[in-house]
Amino acid sequence: MHLCTEKPRIKSKCMCITTYESLSGYVSDQILEDNLEDNLRGLSISKRSSVIQNSAPVTARELVLRRCGQTEPLPFEECYPKSVLQNCQKIGEGVYGEVFLFRNPNGGTSVMKVIPIEGDLIVNGERQKKFEEIFSEIIIAQELSNLRNGQQNTTSGFSEVQKVQCVQGRYPEKLLYLWDLYDETRGSENDSPEIFGDEQLYIVLQLANGGQDLEAFVFNNSVQAYMMFQQVACALAIAEDQLSFEHRDLHWGNVLLSAVDRNKKVSFCLDGKNYDIMTKGVEVSIIDFTLSRIEYDGVVIFNDLSLDPDLFTAEGDYQFEIYKLMQKKNGNNWQRFEPYSNVLWLHYILDKATTALRYKNVQTKIHKEYIIKLKQLKNDILNYHSVKDFVLNNF
Repeated sequence: MHLCTEKPRIKSKCMCITTYESLSGYVSDQILEDNLEDNLRGLSISKRSSVIQNSAPVTARELVLRRCGQTEPLPFEECYPKSVLQNCQKIGEGVYGEVFLFRNPNGGTSVMKVIPIEGDLIVNGERQKKFEEIFSEIIIAQELSNLRNGQQNTTSGFSEVQKVQCVQGRYPEKLLYLWDLYDETRGSENDSPEIFGDEQLYIVLQLANGGQDLEAFVFNNSVQAYMMFQQVACALAIAEDQLSFEHRDLHWGNVLLSAVDRNKKVSFCLDGKNYDIMTKGVEVSIIDFTLSRIEYDGVVIFNDLSLDPDLFTAEGDYQFEIYKLMQKKNGNNWQRFEPYSNVLWLHYILDKATTALRYKNVQTKIHKEYIIKLKQLKNDILNYHSVKDFVLNNF
């Protein structure tokens, strides 16, 4: 399972920018006072990490803590005691931090994404995110997760956020041991978390375990890949319609697959219309929204990739060409909603499905038949202006 960009790894230097449009004159003081979090149109996060509500400032720190259901950061060991961490392993990493898998006390497994924030230490070659930056990522992750409870637009195709917590303190000894073990066996590009002291703050995103990524997963045949593609397309179309969503980084490390009963169906609702897709044994979970863009309650939340020119100079995999094609399409204006970026990433996934995914049974008639279908989709999909348009015309 990989939660980071393919090698060579791009260290994103850009900031998550939260832009509040048309702020004046339409949000009442009473609404602001009664329902601050749910009416983000009345908020304006400044570079000084504060939100202005009349004359009383509400800091980005307070907003993050509200999203976590907290008033203060909690000790690391209080949120994740030794009894939880004893059944844990490190499974991935990125410039943002570390990813661990642990067994829940009530059964099942969860993923824990640990992101250091607000400290002065340079970590993995980058400065740590501030509260206003991580606030954007939390909102995007939670709102995409909440689509599984939607009415007109419903999908469980995005990673399920189980809990978000703000914790403080030294890295737990167990996690340091697991970090060292990962470094010895697989090699780490990150700095050891032992550098963090007693005052270090972290955001811990606890997510449902979505399984293996596309790069690691071994399909029975291309029928499963075809059903995977349909699930990804439906999830993107629904998020486009509901949240004006662009993923902007949907490489094959960010599509997870879990094995399910081959007769299981996955249900979607797009703009009030229901779709059932046969899984054929694979269920999709889309992850990692660091570069993503949504509109939530009148607020545009996006990562200004124009501040990261290195992202557009990498060569090699088709993944890096997609960044350049997105930039060309939107004119390097990353605030603007340009759903064609999602179409480009679907084209990338179809390219992987026909050239790079691993299949067990490649000589069967049905495998060859569905490879042809995937190639036909690859040849056709760039003619659509959005994934919603593609789904409505093909499913």
